[in-house]
Amino acid sequence: MFNRTTETRPPADHQRLRTRRAARIAAVLTATAACATATTGSAGAIVGGQDSTERYGFMVSIPMVNDNGHCGGSLIAPQWVVTAAHCVVPEPDAPESELTGKVRVGSEKRTSGGAVRAIARIVGHPKYDPRNIQSAYDIALVKLDRPVTQKPVRIADKAGPAGTATRAVGWGTTKDDAFVMPMRLQQVGLRTVPARDCKGISAKRELCQRGQVAGTMACGGDSGGPLLQRARDGKRWELIGATSRDGDDSEACSTGPGIWTNVPAYRTWIAKHTA
Repeated sequence: MFNRTTETRPPADHQRLRTRRAARIAAVLTATAACATATTGSAGAIVGGQDSTERYGFMVSIPMVNDNGHCGGSLIAPQWVVTAAHCVVPEPDAPESELTGKVRVGSEKRTSGGAVRAIARIVGHPKYDPRNIQSAYDIALVKLDRPVTQKPVRIADKAGPAGTATRAVGWGTTKDDAFVMPMRLQQVGLRTVPARDCKGISAKRELCQRGQVAGTMACGGDSGGPLLQRARDGKRWELIGATSRDGDDSEACSTGPGIWTNVPAYRTWIAKHTA
C-alpha cells in the first residue's frame, strides 16, 4: 500500500482509503503514502469542505517532509499529540530507524508556519493490530522532543449522541478521483449518526459520521486529524475523534459515512502516558 522510498505514490492509494495502512510511519519519513480517511464535498475543500474560518492552534500536520503523504493530529498537551495508530505505528517488519520524523503544530498552512518539532516517542494502543485494517483501537500518541506554546484542545468528557453537529479539520485530498492536497487547512461540517450506519464499526470505541451536506466527508490525507464538537458553553471546540477510515465499501469518500476513533473513550489510557 505504500512505498518506503521518496517516490510519490499514485492515486491507487487514495482509492483504497479505508485500508488505513497507507499512512503508517513510513509516510512520516517519506511522505509517500496517503492516509486512510478524509472529507469530501463540493467546494473544493476537505472533500466538500471550505478553507478554515478560524484558528485551530491545536492542529498538527504529520509529516511535513514534502507535499505528498500526510496525516493529521491534535495537540492535547504541550508535548503530546493524539493521532490515528495507522499513521505512526509501523508494520511488524518495519526497521527501527523509521520511528522518527517531524511534525508541524498550529499553522493553517500544511508546509509552513507554526512550530516544528521532532518526534521523540510514539505510543500506539497495545490492542491495535497493524495487520488488521478494521482494528478498532486505531489511536496513538506522539511525544514531541520539546513542548510547544500553542494551546492544546480539551478532550470532551464524552461524544454527543446521534444528531450532534461536529466538525472535521484537515489537509486531506479535495477530490474523490485524484489525490490533490490543499495548502490551506480545510474544515467540513458533519453530524454524528447511529453506529449501525457504518460498516465494521465498534460502537463503544468508534464514532460514525455523515456530512451535513451531501457529498462531504473526510478522505485520504485526513487520517488522525480532529473531529470536534462544541463545548457546553457553545464557544469552544472539544476533541471527540481521530479520523480513522471509511464507513462503507465505496471507493469514493463523498458517497458514504466515515469512522472516527472515539478519543474520550481512551481518556484513561491517554492520561496514563501523558501525565
